[in-house]
Amino acid sequence: MRPAAARPPRNGWLDRRQVQQGRRLYRAARRFQDVLLAGAALAVLWPAMAAVALAIWLDSPGGSPFFVQQRVGQNGRLFRLYKFRTMVPDAEARLEQVLPCNEMDGPVFKMQRDPRVTRLGRWLRRAGIDELPQLLNVLKGEMSLVGPRPALPREADRYTPYQRQRLYVKPGLTCLWQVQPDRNQIPFDRWVELDLEYIRRRSLRLDWVLIFKTFGAVGRMYGA
Repeated sequence: MRPAAARPPRNGWLDRRQVQQGRRLYRAARRFQDVLLAGAALAVLWPAMAAVALAIWLDSPGGSPFFVQQRVGQNGRLFRLYKFRTMVPDAEARLEQVLPCNEMDGPVFKMQRDPRVTRLGRWLRRAGIDELPQLLNVLKGEMSLVGPRPALPREADRYTPYQRQRLYVKPGLTCLWQVQPDRNQIPFDRWVELDLEYIRRRSLRLDWVLIFKTFGAVGRMYGA
């Protein structure tokens, strides 16, 4: 399969060594921040998360309330990503049936009215609650609170060399793309540009701006 085409870069290519080796103090502070906030969130939210898991089991029996899927992390390393299950238990087996209905360009699959999504799952996605188990990925060091959203292996296999630059840093729970009101209508090339813009500009201040904007995006249900 041919890689997805990308527009000419607006701001040039990233220096991979500079991205991954520079600013050691920032990286240490960021990791401390990730562990502190993710741990605190899990300590506070675990009763609500247990209630969500029970609701999923009652709404869509026949499968685990949790969905575990292989994703691509920093430098192409694979890891197991955790989510609340928002689809029917056999959703992966039915993927080929809905692939022709893809509404996103590039290597990403998105379908606003995916028939595999359950009633409760639609609401969990709109509210962003399905992503909460990824706090465990943050604690394990596989993800960060802020960073490009983690790709599926089949998506990353189709990246152009320019698009693969989004794998230079850890994936995150939220990012510049995540807080856009029209994020599901944004072309994939623009999504990549937003990720690379974040990598160029990243700082603790920008991380906090995006964290607060994410609360607003959840409140307005940008995930709809």
